Amino acid sequence: MCNSHHREQDESEEHCCPGRGRVRGFMQPWLLLLLAQKPAHGYELMERLGQDDETPGADPGLLYRTLRQFEQEGLVRSSWDTEGSGPARRVYEITDEGLEYLHAWAVNIRRTRERLDRFLAEYQAHFQSAEEGR
Repeated sequence: MCNSHHREQDESEEHCCPGRGRVRGFMQPWLLLLLAQKPAHGYELMERLGQDDETPGADPGLLYRTLRQFEQEGLVRSSWDTEGSGPARRVYEITDEGLEYLHAWAVNIRRTRERLDRFLAEYQAHFQSAEEGR
């Protein structure tokens, strides 16, 4: 159990507190954002997603299932890149529908951030006043 739930947590407490690390279910908007920046093949997307703790890591199976689902839904399209040495690779790019979906994600994320900010303000106010009352 976390013994310092009202303070910032250090790395030694990461095993006991919820919500540490990457945000679950956040790979979809990141993939769309990366593809909005430039078309890419799956391996490149996986590398870019795994660059730091702020982006969601992805196992290859989940990444490619998500890309296939996006393609079925018309959010991305793919083509084969046969140039260069090595086997052909599928390159993904975002569609106009994918951009609209990405914009909708951004609106939803802003709303979620506002709710989180309100929660944190209420939390801080409660515990700050409780500590001042001691």
